[in-house]
Amino acid sequence: MEISSKENTHFFSNNTILPVDRSSFKSESSTSKEKQSCCGGIKIFLGALSFVYFAKALSGSYLKSTITQIERRFDIPSSLVGVIDGSFEIGNLLIIILVSYFGAKLHRPRIIGAGCLIMSAGTFLIAMPQFFMGRYRYERFPSTINSTVSISPCLQDKSQTPLSALEKSQAKINAGCEKEAGSSMWIYVLLGNLLRGIGETPIQPLGITYIDDYAVEENAALYIGCVQTVAIIGPIFGFLLGSLCAKLYVDIGFVDLDSVTISPKDVQWVGAWWLGYLIAGVISVLAGIPFWFLPKHLPKPESRKDSSTSSEQSKFITEENKDQCTSYQQQAKLAEMAKFLPSLKNLFGNPVYILYLCASIIHFNSLIGMVTYKPKYIEQQYGQTSSKTNFVIGLINIPAVAFGIFSGGLIMKKFRIGVLGAAKLSLGSSFFGYLLLLSLFAMGCQNSDVAGLTVPYHGTKLMAGYEQALFSECNSGCSCSKNDWDPICGENGVTYVSACLAGCHASNGSGKNTVFFNCSCVGTFESSQRSSAVVGPCQKGNECPKMFLYFLVISVITSYTLSVGGTPGYILLLRCIKPHLKSFALGIYTLAIRVLAGIPAPVYFGVAIDTTCLKWGSKRCGGRGACRLYDSSALRYVYLGLTLVLGTVSIFFSVAVLWVLRKRSSPQDETLSANGERGTCGTKSRKDNFVNSDRLIQSTYWPEKETRL
Repeated sequence: MEISSKENTHFFSNNTILPVDRSSFKSESSTSKEKQSCCGGIKIFLGALSFVYFAKALSGSYLKSTITQIERRFDIPSSLVGVIDGSFEIGNLLIIILVSYFGAKLHRPRIIGAGCLIMSAGTFLIAMPQFFMGRYRYERFPSTINSTVSISPCLQDKSQTPLSALEKSQAKINAGCEKEAGSSMWIYVLLGNLLRGIGETPIQPLGITYIDDYAVEENAALYIGCVQTVAIIGPIFGFLLGSLCAKLYVDIGFVDLDSVTISPKDVQWVGAWWLGYLIAGVISVLAGIPFWFLPKHLPKPESRKDSSTSSEQSKFITEENKDQCTSYQQQAKLAEMAKFLPSLKNLFGNPVYILYLCASIIHFNSLIGMVTYKPKYIEQQYGQTSSKTNFVIGLINIPAVAFGIFSGGLIMKKFRIGVLGAAKLSLGSSFFGYLLLLSLFAMGCQNSDVAGLTVPYHGTKLMAGYEQALFSECNSGCSCSKNDWDPICGENGVTYVSACLAGCHASNGSGKNTVFFNCSCVGTFESSQRSSAVVGPCQKGNECPKMFLYFLVISVITSYTLSVGGTPGYILLLRCIKPHLKSFALGIYTLAIRVLAGIPAPVYFGVAIDTTCLKWGSKRCGGRGACRLYDSSALRYVYLGLTLVLGTVSIFFSVAVLWVLRKRSSPQDETLSANGERGTCGTKSRKDNFVNSDRLIQSTYWPEKETRL
């Protein structure tokens, strides 16, 4: 006790002790502090990154939910909306190489924070046209807007209309034309989405690598899995926000809502699409704030202090060129540049990789096109409102996708599936998913009965050209325009393009309560008496609600089935390339998906959908506007048919992948390499394969999996 007391006194007074004891004490205290600092810092970064993933997924999915709103607000066709949607990928590709290369050398958290600011600026820019392009104007007969002037819908002579009303109307049109001629406001939406793509670029590569560098090795995959899980929640809130905003009129807060004569069920209805972008922009700003206060570097865990690279990378370096790593570090950087072309040749010389790349490109073309126009398809095919459509997608389809991705990883883990098994599971998922999609052909609704477009006027034959078919003997005495779209529903259950084309000679009431009388074209076959009509199109057939319910059930099952193959496919991609080419292969894969699927798919899907339009709207200054009525049967065959054709082609490539893997595998050890090396698409054993797969299951990143329905 005396010796111990003296030693303690000596230690506190002189601060000297035996070197071994002092280093041991210092090591223990510093280890404890570094561990707390490391864990605290990485968890703060993890929480901030998760919130950013949520913000970018929310804004991306909200854009998908407003596709039809943007189309109607700016009077543009679906093909142009597809260009706007693809601009996000273009913005991402513009700086992805610069961010990936230089970002790691700079202050990564602050670069992510700057990206959030750019992303929020783009989101705000998308909403800006609402405040500069004036109030939304929809086509409506004057008597439904202003009840003080009684005007006959069927204008026998223009002299029936008061001169002052005609002059005022023409003056408004001319003023609107001057405004439209000087601006194409949809360009701001395209530029805003381009900025969103630029701002989103550093989040994934820099955020994930930061976690991988400073997290404890066994926790890295778990942290990345948490981030991806939060990212899946984002689209749910995005579509629900889209549902809420679609219920509100576009000019809410600027006009008297009692004067609005259209309802959310009308094809001219435009919701408050801009409001959601303001909310998403604010969320992006808040998500970026914490990154400006995070350090450039965090204390590394003890297990990684001896290595300047990630655990997986350092393992490969140790195995292949352990002795040369330190002595030739500078020369290796130059050598890597010289090895680019041989590495590219090696990568594209791998038949499994190139076949899987082709299968993925075509598969994502199918999925991206299907998801982009799914809200539009539901609205036009089943007569649902934008609000209900977004609500259904957000609350039913996206959770099914998330559950499918989780199930795929769980199956891989539970059954210890290797590379060959992953290929089979991915193929089976695609095959049964597209097989289920085939059944949707039988779950469509018939065309709405629209006189002159889908059904003839009574007593006449439906002509091939709709412009000529809109006119009949019953409205021959009226001065009607074929460009108008102001639908009314007759007592006979038939929709007429306008009150004038229905031959209506009188009206009563105003706004939504307007009733038209003495409509010469609205008559039943049993009676020749002239009938009445009300504002708005007629509802679709009685079988449509039942078909919509069937569609939802099959759609959810299909979404789940296709998502199950996401994780096995990603594992297959990682296990079929040499270890030192893994990062390069993933970069090429992501680049190919974005360039060859993310950009073109929405465009040509939109062009194909435009071919099914029966009645185009007209801009005030002339020219074709947005589509008002689609041929339901043609839309179903084009939308589902294009999706299935692309899916079928991708399945053939997947079969080729499986055939090559079987050819290279041996029944004894499931070695998938011709020369026995694991790096050439080979595996040591099922157990080793499972261990590697298990770590990647949680960190799997399926490109834009949040919105793949």
